[in-house]
Amino acid sequence: MGFRGLSPTMEGMTTSTTSTPDTEARQDAKRVLLAAPRGYCAGVDRAVVAVERALELYGPPVYVRKQIVHNKHVVSTLEKRGAIFVEETDQVPEGATVVFSAHGVAPVVHDEAKARTLKTIDATCPLVTKVHREAVRFASDDYDILLIGHEGHEEVVGTSGEAPENITLVEGPDDVDNVEVRDPDKVVWLSQTTLSVDETMETVRRLKERSPNLQSPPSDDICYATQNRQTAVKQMATDCDLMLVVGSRNSSNSVRLVEVAIEHGARDGHLVDYADEIDDTWLEGVRTVGVTSGASVPEILVRGVLDYLAERGFEDVHPITAAEESLLFALPNELRKDLKAAGMSDKMKHDAGSTTDAGQLH
Repeated sequence: MGFRGLSPTMEGMTTSTTSTPDTEARQDAKRVLLAAPRGYCAGVDRAVVAVERALELYGPPVYVRKQIVHNKHVVSTLEKRGAIFVEETDQVPEGATVVFSAHGVAPVVHDEAKARTLKTIDATCPLVTKVHREAVRFASDDYDILLIGHEGHEEVVGTSGEAPENITLVEGPDDVDNVEVRDPDKVVWLSQTTLSVDETMETVRRLKERSPNLQSPPSDDICYATQNRQTAVKQMATDCDLMLVVGSRNSSNSVRLVEVAIEHGARDGHLVDYADEIDDTWLEGVRTVGVTSGASVPEILVRGVLDYLAERGFEDVHPITAAEESLLFALPNELRKDLKAAGMSDKMKHDAGSTTDAGQLH
């Protein structure tokens, strides 16, 4: 038995119109509302492919500082192909190749790698790099920078490292009263790219109550993919008895999707890495299940959840399409240069990997 009802439009995400469930569906029929867009964003896709192509070009091992993206399946699959994940650059043998994760690194990490004569491939998401550049720019003008984000998250650590003397971390609305600035007329806010849009805007609102002249970043720091996935969840939440978000617990954007679902009307919500983590008691009395996935989740894991639900009577799948996504980033410059020198394509090309489900990343 398999799920049914997926349309070509949903599969290719080739439209920006909003789909709605069949309003004439029987009230007692079991169904799945499947969010689109979901899964990989352009920055994650670029980072994963960068590791795959580095393994193809240089051969294993290729070292990766931190998890390339926050997803258990992606990391374990790349490990099986020859990637070695480390916490710090001093764990990488001198002269070896190391990939920096999609979350970005502080300048000191680049300095450490240079001191160890490491060959570096910087897979930082370009949208994270944008926030780094904003931090450098405002710090050069001696602004106080209020960075909204989660303490200890790799992205926050990397951005803070660009201007540690100018940046103050603000973890959310409840942290605003603790903020002190030198000059209320020279203060700007920036943010981690994977936050809840609503909570971030509430934090900004409270900050502006204290500092009316607070400046905003030149463009949104919360990335397009985070916003689109949250928008899709908001559209479906009130119709869902249960929202299942596929993603890892250290994935900020995946955790936020569960929170957004509950805040916008879903009766229950859970985060799972794999279908076998679903507790059948969650499905008791449930007629409508919402399914989505975080921005670092390969589609094969969503397929596993849909198959699991179909086996339990949730065969009808209705797409809820909130936006069109077509953005594609080029591979890191360092890698593209070496691929060209080796006579290989420097374009984004997915490694097919294993033909089994367990080996698929795209």
